[in-house]
Formats: sequence, structure tokens, C-alpha cells
Amino acid sequence: MKLSAYFYVFMLVCFTSCQQQTKPTEPENKPNIIIFYADDMGYGDLAIQNPKSKIPTPNLDQLAKEGLLMTDAHSSSGICTPSRYALLSGRYHWRDFNDIVHAMGESVFKENQVTLPKILKANGYHTAAIGKWHLGWNWEAIRKKDFTQKETVIRGKKELEIWPAQAYDWNKNIPNGPLSIGFDSYFGDGTINFPPYTWIKNDKVTETPTITLQLPRKDFPLEGNWELRPGPAVKDWDFYNVLPTVTSSAVTFIKNQEKAEKPFFLYMPFPSPHAPIIPNKAFKGKSEAGAYGDWVYQTDDAVGQVLAALKAIDADENTIVIFTSDNGSERYAYDRIKNYNHDSSHPFRGVKRDVYEGGHHVPFIVKWPNKIKAGTTSDQLFSQIDILNTLATITNSDLPKGFQHDSYNFSELWLTENNKAVRENIIHNTFTTKYAVRKGDWLYINDKDGYHARIPEWFVEGQRFATDKDSVQLFNLKEDIGQTINLASKYPEKVNELAAALVQEQKTETFKN
Repeated sequence: MKLSAYFYVFMLVCFTSCQQQTKPTEPENKPNIIIFYADDMGYGDLAIQNPKSKIPTPNLDQLAKEGLLMTDAHSSSGICTPSRYALLSGRYHWRDFNDIVHAMGESVFKENQVTLPKILKANGYHTAAIGKWHLGWNWEAIRKKDFTQKETVIRGKKELEIWPAQAYDWNKNIPNGPLSIGFDSYFGDGTINFPPYTWIKNDKVTETPTITLQLPRKDFPLEGNWELRPGPAVKDWDFYNVLPTVTSSAVTFIKNQEKAEKPFFLYMPFPSPHAPIIPNKAFKGKSEAGAYGDWVYQTDDAVGQVLAALKAIDADENTIVIFTSDNGSERYAYDRIKNYNHDSSHPFRGVKRDVYEGGHHVPFIVKWPNKIKAGTTSDQLFSQIDILNTLATITNSDLPKGFQHDSYNFSELWLTENNKAVRENIIHNTFTTKYAVRKGDWLYINDKDGYHARIPEWFVEGQRFATDKDSVQLFNLKEDIGQTINLASKYPEKVNELAAALVQEQKTETFKN
């Protein structure tokens, strides 16, 4: 009996299919990823960006010389929590909330929300977060329901009622933290100036808080205010040990990856140079910008220690390293101008919380040896929201179908120096009422005042900013990066164009996929 031609074709297909299934595949050499996230570090603090800086930043300067320095990069917000949320979720924070997570606050993430660590974890990455979290936990899940006695504490001129340390069952796992959004592991103190003051490993404390911290200590802060919120604490908790411990933990994590089979993603949000400003003794006097300058210098040193560990395990050639900050410098920056002639916001107007450039125009460096050309700069408009899409593309990670995000893909710019514009605009926002729209060289603010932080009277008089008669503001950043001249009345058509763009973006319910 003769076999039909169809049978031979069928057998050939099966044989080919079996070959394809049994043929060994070469493992992908996926790059490791490290994101260093400074806390309240201004654009003008980095020496490589500000020739007048009084702070040495040798490790960050070297990182920029070995990678790409993006000079028009922005955080999503002028404060901590929203910027962190935007970076990890790829969404403008204002679509969901504006404020920070306050002491012992809930998580800002929705259940099953898509995040960068989840995307990378699904692609075979070992994901770790070490350092400041400040995105919330479900502390109510470990609070003893039969404990009803709150404790009255004083913060500033206010009396507050809080749950003391004894109100919580510290032996329980704390839900809705880093592990719930895709991190395999976490180590840190949560937030340096928020309770509970103890170390947290994964989703449990390593030492039980037994006291309520509320009284200021005499040995700090070395600059600025007390800043610490009252709440549960480990007895004799040492704030000066936070940054060194976080740094050594990150170094240990890197060393442990030497023989790891998976690529790793390390998200390292620093507790510094956020207040309390408390540089360790070894770093005091290392800058010419006071205690804050020393605190920045210590942060730079921490970056150097982690990068040295990366090189020691011969992993630096295949690791994408990103350094940036969650927002501009704290309002204490004004005093540094007077006391040390150091401007953390240079060359911008405003500081942390402000919708002016100084609130969200931040340092951004990315390095990947032999992939990203060393010593390059880009003036492309960029948001930290874009990190998610860019890294997903570079690592061939899948974005879930229907995933709604605001993240743009900058991989071509990073890897090929293609200077074609990627982003057309960015929406800047910190608090609910004030928004700014950036498009090309133009920036529109929907308010006559872009400040939120308190400004010293001497600074306002010294800068002599014109008092705005218009109800909104318009600046040409190419000609006026310091935002000193309001052009709203001169260019009403541009005001109308950008105001309409803001309304359209706020109404958008379906984002880019």
C-alpha cells in the first residue's frame, strides 16, 4: 500500500517539531539591573552637573563619565511616595493619589497591580529591594484588636494620638509591603523618619519595638529640623546606623549574586540625603556645604561601595546601573545658599514640593558598558515613569495585555544615541490643585504661584522675582531655565494650547499599551 503525500508531510512536520523542542537553547545573557534612588537630592548637588557645587561626588561623577547623563529628567512628583509609586508602576501618580504615605500608613498599590519588579520577576529575574520603602504596609493586620488604649504624644505644637508599640503583634507577617508587588526580598527600616523604628526583613520585623519614640535627641539633626514622627521604636534605635546598614546589606546582596543562576534586579532607595541630616563621623567635614553636603558625600560613597562589590564579582560589564532622585532638595536648601554659597537646585527655581523645576528636575545617570556609549549626554525630555517601559524592552520582558501605563520606551536613545524625540510632553504635579505642562521649550503652570515650600524672606527679596499679575504662568525654559519671566500675557495662544493639553491628559482613561 502506498502512503499518501500528506502522510509524508505530516511526518516531516512532526520530526521538525521534535527537533525544535529537543534542541538545546543558549541561555539569554540578560543584564542585571540596579536602580539607586536618592532621597531629596537636588540637581545642583552633583559636581558634574553644577561647576559651583561645594559637594564632592566622585563616584557619581565617574558613573556619568562611564554612561549617559540625561539633563532633562524628572520625577513624577515633588515629594517621596508619589515619585516612588510612579517609577515602580509606570503611571503618573496623580491618576491615583497625590500625598505621601504617612506614619503607619496603608499601601498605595492596588491588588494585582502591574509593577516593574513583577514584570522582571516574570522574566526570570531575582528581585530585591534594600532601603527606604515609604509606599505603605497593612499595619492594621498586625494590630491587636483587643488593645484599645492609644497614647498621646507631642509633635511640634500638636497633640497626637497614636497606637503604642504594645498595640501590635510584631511576630506576625506584615501584608502589602514590597513582597506584594513583585520583590522576592526586602531589607530596610521602612522610612528613616517614620515609625516603626526597627529593621524589617521581607515582611517581618527583626527586633520587636517596645517603646514610643517622641522626644528629640540632642545629638542631631546636624542641619534642619527634627523631622522624626512619633511611634513604635526599638529601644536605643541608632539613626546614624541606618545608611551604613543599608549599604552593607546591598554589598552583601551583590556578593551573593556571584554564582547565582538568575539575573538580578536591585532597587536601592537611599534614606539620604533626606532629613534627619546625620552624616557619620567619618564623613563630617568632607564637603564645603555643611552637614547636608557631608550627607550627600556619604550617599555618593555608598554608591561607590555597591559598584565596587559589583566589579569584584565581575558583573559590572553586564549590569545596567541607574542613579536618580525622588525629588528636589528640601527647603533647607535656601539656608545653604546663604551659609555656604551652595545651591542644591542650581540652575532651577524652587525646591522639594514645588511645581517649579527645582521640585522635580532631578539627576539621572544610566550606565551599561559596551551598550550605552560612555561620556554621553542627552537633553531629551524624560520621566522616571519611562524606566519601566525602557527596561522591559531592553530585557525582552512582556508587558501584560491591557496594561494601562504612561511609560515611554527610551531604549533606542540609550543604546543607539538616536536623538529623535520620544516624549512630546510631561505633566508635573505635587499636590492636588497645581499642575504644570511641559512641551518642548515651553512650560505652563495653571496657577500664579508654583511654590509650596516656605521661602525665606531674604531669598525672595534677593532673587527679586517679578510678582505675577496673571492667574497662570508660562515660561520658555530654553531662554529662561530659572523661570524668572512669566510670559503668559505675551503668548496667550501658547497658554491656551498647553492648558487644553493638561485637560486632555487628565481626562485620558486609556493609556499607551
